[in-house]
Amino acid sequence: MNIPVISAVNSFFIKDGRNKIQFWFCPSKAKWPKHWLIDDQVKADNCTPVFPSKESHLFSRKKECDNILHEWQESFTTNPKKCQCFLDFEDENQKVIKPTYAKGGSWLPFIGFTNSLCACFTRMTTGHAPIGEYRQRFFPHLSTNYSCGEAEVQPQEHIVMKCDIYDPSIRPCNIVINSFVHFLVDNPGAFSFDNR
Repeated sequence: MNIPVISAVNSFFIKDGRNKIQFWFCPSKAKWPKHWLIDDQVKADNCTPVFPSKESHLFSRKKECDNILHEWQESFTTNPKKCQCFLDFEDENQKVIKPTYAKGGSWLPFIGFTNSLCACFTRMTTGHAPIGEYRQRFFPHLSTNYSCGEAEVQPQEHIVMKCDIYDPSIRPCNIVINSFVHFLVDNPGAFSFDNR
């Protein structure tokens, strides 16, 4: 319902407290003659709306939703609490992937719907995994040593891109998301609490 119609209906109700609108359910299969009359009038009427379609409720809702999403993406990108522990990925066009809820979210379409892979990918992305940085932040009394012995406090990038425990031929050489997903598929034990 657009703004002029709402204003007219509001005026109608304010004018007299006895004014009311009653809705009747009349399915088209009832073949009520007024259905045909209204259908013909609507099809023949080519009037331009007082307000353009962009002022519709659906447009306003979409615009508000887009604004919220943009604000969310900006606060996510600039938030100091995100810190260096959160990995930023690029798509195939080397553009940083921004968070979104649409079409399954930003990362899930690349991962698929395998629970274990999704869990490992999430651990790797957020740094909440059995790695030195995680232990140093949350369990400082535990050893930060890693079985490869190369890094004193290893970040996610060390495990994926430098660690000699994993086959160098399958290491990602950039931060394109698909290469990290392939690494996790080939190394299901990486970032798994069960195996460390």
